[in-house]
Amino acid sequence: MGGSTSQADVTLIKSAHRFLKNKIATLCLGFLAVLTAFAVLAPVVTRHSYEEQNIESKLQTPSIEHWMGTDTLGRDLYSRIVYGARMSLAVGVVTAVFALLLGTVTGALAGYFGGWIDRVLMSVVDFFYIFPSLLMAILLMMVLGRGFFGIFLALGTVSWVTQARLVRGQVLQAREMPYVEAARALGVKTGAIIFKHILPNLWGPIIVSLTFQIPNNIMAESFLSFIGLGIQPPYSSWGTLAAEGFRGMRSFPHLILFPGCALFFTMLAFNFLGDGLRDWLDPKDATGSVDSVRN
Repeated sequence: MGGSTSQADVTLIKSAHRFLKNKIATLCLGFLAVLTAFAVLAPVVTRHSYEEQNIESKLQTPSIEHWMGTDTLGRDLYSRIVYGARMSLAVGVVTAVFALLLGTVTGALAGYFGGWIDRVLMSVVDFFYIFPSLLMAILLMMVLGRGFFGIFLALGTVSWVTQARLVRGQVLQAREMPYVEAARALGVKTGAIIFKHILPNLWGPIIVSLTFQIPNNIMAESFLSFIGLGIQPPYSSWGTLAAEGFRGMRSFPHLILFPGCALFFTMLAFNFLGDGLRDWLDPKDATGSVDSVRN
């Protein structure tokens, strides 16, 4: 047991070193960590309220007082972008985690049991998969209402199917592995086999998929907010700020430049981070053993 643990530690250290050697992925991880810290500590890192209006200061260009200028109502754009990061990141992460849980459970059950359970579950997945996701999200938003809760349910409902397909394919392969056969022979219950022995060996591709799902959800929320179906005033997301800035971008380009850059660099960071994690959490490094089953 001690030898296997030591070998696992060595493998983990080597894989972590491989990730740190990817300078771009490490830089992106740092950028996202700083962005998250700014979003969480928004009241501390901003000098103005995100909803404080000052008509006399409207449409100012960037200055010492207003680092990113002001909008059409005189609100500080920097504060609104920082607070908007809260909404955009929250929607992206919460919906991605919801998709992770629902998609993982659905895909695991379909892949492990097969038969009619697989056919029924995958028929549901196929229905959601072939229906245009943004169109379905818009229809659900019209039923559920606007705001954070409506966006969460709408995007969560349409974003879990990719995760389900991924996990199903991985479980179909894993259920034939020797360590799964050994678990069955030892009388391990089905639930324990799926959730304690198969899924832990699949966290690599699952986490990588999660890092790509988060920016997709952020972009979907931005699109919904851009067309007026997203976060409602006085709250803001990067999508609502881009929509507000789009109307005055010719005369005051800073109104769309800063929220657009926030979206662009965040999406870029998540994608490069996903590439780095894919190299780090190479599923070919995940191995199962009879020893892990016995534990």
